[in-house]
Amino acid sequence: MSPIAMVMVLVAVVAAGGGFVHFLQANNKSQFIKLALAFSGGFLLAIVFEHLLPELYAGNTSNIGMYILAGFLIQLIMEYFSGGIEHGHIHVHKGQSMPWALFISLSLHSIIEGIPLGNEVEHLHQLHNHDHKLSLFWEIVFHQVPVAIALMTLLFSTSLRRGTAWIVLMLFGIMTPLGLIIGLKVPLEDTGISVPAVLGVVIGMFL
Repeated sequence: MSPIAMVMVLVAVVAAGGGFVHFLQANNKSQFIKLALAFSGGFLLAIVFEHLLPELYAGNTSNIGMYILAGFLIQLIMEYFSGGIEHGHIHVHKGQSMPWALFISLSLHSIIEGIPLGNEVEHLHQLHNHDHKLSLFWEIVFHQVPVAIALMTLLFSTSLRRGTAWIVLMLFGIMTPLGLIIGLKVPLEDTGISVPAVLGVVIGMFL
């Protein structure tokens, strides 16, 4: 899959999550939102344990566990500002103001996820291996679904107009593609940073 196709999928899946919330709320079926979040979370966990962790440890990189733990701790710090919305935890208070600290935290989270993805895509391109199954890409895609659903639910509960809520959601939607572009243009190897180390941090953040 080409980087352009990845960007389109990443943006489309965020838009789909927002559209899902809009559809359910318009039809008074908001109770299904929690079921969708639970399904997405379970699918995400399966990808982590079935693909990403085995692939990471297959590289025999030392101290991978430490990097995963570091990612977990970084995520705890981010959740202090985001309230855990990136894992589908929604705390809705009708009429509240726009939580900008949450938006910034989610945006940073998404950019960090995208950087190792860009590096992986560039590495596969150099090897002319275009048929490689990008487990990290699909994990990010399915991770964006519950985040988009949770964020849109929260945005609809604020004092923002619906149109403004969509603009904010789509701004969030371009953050992972932004990280992907950064990863394509700035190889981690050139900065002295280990790619498996960054992947370990990202997996720790997912968990």
